[in-house]
Amino acid sequence: MLRKEKGVTQRKAAEDLGVSQALLSHYEKGIRECGLDFVVRVADYYNVSCDYLLGRSADRSGLTLRVDEIPNPETAKDSVYHGSVLPTFNKKLISNSLNILFDKLNACPDKALVSEVSGFLMLGVYKMFRLLYNAGPKNAANLFSVKKNVYAGYSDAAMHVAEANVKAILAGEDVGLGTPLKDTSAFAMTTESLSADYPLYATSLFNLIRTSEARIDGRGKEEKKK
Repeated sequence: MLRKEKGVTQRKAAEDLGVSQALLSHYEKGIRECGLDFVVRVADYYNVSCDYLLGRSADRSGLTLRVDEIPNPETAKDSVYHGSVLPTFNKKLISNSLNILFDKLNACPDKALVSEVSGFLMLGVYKMFRLLYNAGPKNAANLFSVKKNVYAGYSDAAMHVAEANVKAILAGEDVGLGTPLKDTSAFAMTTESLSADYPLYATSLFNLIRTSEARIDGRGKEEKKK
């Protein structure tokens, strides 16, 4: 990924790093493991930390996040989560990542795209909130109009529709939601450009991606065991 972001061929990178192209190919594919001296050379070459290359940090600089180091996206002082670190930490990761997502949408203000992305996210929040709400036996059920036994399935279906619409819109297909999107250049990005454009929020996004993929990978391994 770093080599492609740098815009160099595998042959050029191998030459610059003092190894054969075949060996670099094996390193990139994980067929062979390199020594620490090569890790340091690669870190210098791509201007990232060794911890980032080794997967110990989601940030190019090697930063390891603490909750007090993540900027709060809200201007108002938050007094709700001060007693617990984990909700505050995860809230900041999600909120800061959403700031980047919606800023990218703002750079390509297609109404249908914004509507479908927003709908997908709102449905996810709705589902989780309703699960928590339903856990309180004395909570009034009439807060919701969709029946208890069908809301989960209907929500999943609506989320799948929204996701499919987003894919189609980004592919330039006409799904009957407006003029087909023809230019997606606003979504061109690299880890370097994200860090530069969003110095306060990019680390949150990188950590959210890392955490999400660890969860996905873990579930995938569990399924394989079954």
